[in-house]
Amino acid sequence: MLRDMPNEDSQPETLDETACWEAVIANDSTKDGQFYFGVMTTGVYCRPSCKARLPLRKNVRFYKSPEAAERDGLRPCKRCHPKNDNDAHAGLMHDICRYIDTHSDEKLDLKTLAAQAMMSESHFQKTFKTQIGVSPRAYQEALRLERVRGALQKGESISGAIYSAGYGSGSRVYEKIDGRLGMTPKAYREGGRGESISYATARTQLGPVMIAATDRGVCFLQFDDFEEDLAAQLKKEFPRATIAEMPNALRDQFDLWIAALNDYLSNDVVDLKLPLDIRGTAFQLKVWSYLQTIPSGELQSYKEVAEATGNPKSVRAVATACASNRIAIAIPCHRVIRGNGELAGYRWGLPRKRALIDLERNSRSARKPKPCDME
Repeated sequence: MLRDMPNEDSQPETLDETACWEAVIANDSTKDGQFYFGVMTTGVYCRPSCKARLPLRKNVRFYKSPEAAERDGLRPCKRCHPKNDNDAHAGLMHDICRYIDTHSDEKLDLKTLAAQAMMSESHFQKTFKTQIGVSPRAYQEALRLERVRGALQKGESISGAIYSAGYGSGSRVYEKIDGRLGMTPKAYREGGRGESISYATARTQLGPVMIAATDRGVCFLQFDDFEEDLAAQLKKEFPRATIAEMPNALRDQFDLWIAALNDYLSNDVVDLKLPLDIRGTAFQLKVWSYLQTIPSGELQSYKEVAEATGNPKSVRAVATACASNRIAIAIPCHRVIRGNGELAGYRWGLPRKRALIDLERNSRSARKPKPCDME
C-alpha cells in the first residue's frame, strides 16, 4: 500500500489511505510490513491481516512503522503481533531466494521478483536486502558466478560456461565477475594460468605476513610463523599463476598496505581498508560481505552470522566460510566466535585471534567518551 518509487534514493513513500483501508477490510497478508493501522478507541495498532473485529473507519489511522504508531501512544496488538513482521518476511524472502536459484539463468528484473512476492518494488527491494544482506540483483549475480566457476572447474569451455549461466554476452561476465573470481574465467579454470600475482612479506607484531595482489587488488593476506610456509600457501592457492616478488615499481604501493596494517595493529585506525580482489562461492561472498559490516570491537556467533545472512540453519557452512577466508583482518573473520563464548578455530592460530579481539576491544574502550569530572 506504499506507492511505488523509482528507486531507493527517491523521497520517502507515502501511504494511500484508501488502498490501506481496503487491505484492512480484506485482511490482506501480502501488505503486512508495508503499513500498520491503529485503532484510536482501543489504543492498539495491528498489521493489515489482523483477524480482530473490524473497527470503524473513523477510528483508524495508518502508519508506516510500529515506531510511528507507538509515538502516537499506541501499543502492539496481542493477537497479530505487528512487531514480528521480520519472521514472516524472512520466510518469504527465502522462498524468493529459492525462486531465483531455480531461475538464475533467466532475466529476473525487480518488477518480476516483486510480483512474485506480491509486494511493491521499493518495499520488496528493501525487505530482501534487510533479510538476505544483499540486493536481489547481487544475489543472482553471485549465483551465476558460482555456476560459471563450477562449469570452468569441470573443464567446460569458457563460452559454454558463460552462456549456460545466463550471461547474454561474453564481455558481461568479465564486467560483472572478474573481481570476485580474483582472475579472469580462463585463468581461474586453469589454476591461475596467465595470471600475474605479485607478493611481498614483512614483519609485524603478529609475525611474518605476506600480501599478494593481482592488478585488481589484494587477493591474499596471511600470517604464519615462517615466510617459506607463506610462499607455499600462495603457490597452493594459485598453482599455475605467474607468481613473483613485488617489483620495485609497485613497492611503494605494498609499503602503503603494510603501513595501513601496522596502523591497525597499533590502534591508530579501527579497520584495515585495502583494495580487495575477492573470489568465492555465492554463499562465501555473502558471508564475507556481512563480516565486513561487523563493527570493530564487536563479536558475533556463527549462529548470529547465519541468521543475519538469511541462512539460520547454515551455522557449519558459516564456520567453513570463515575458515576459507584468504584475506585476514580486512575480511574480519576473527570477529566470529562460538555461541558459548569460545574462540573456536582460526586458520592463523588462536593466539592471533585472541590478540586481534583484545586489540579491537581496547581500541573501542579508548574511543568511548569519558564522563566529565563533576565538582
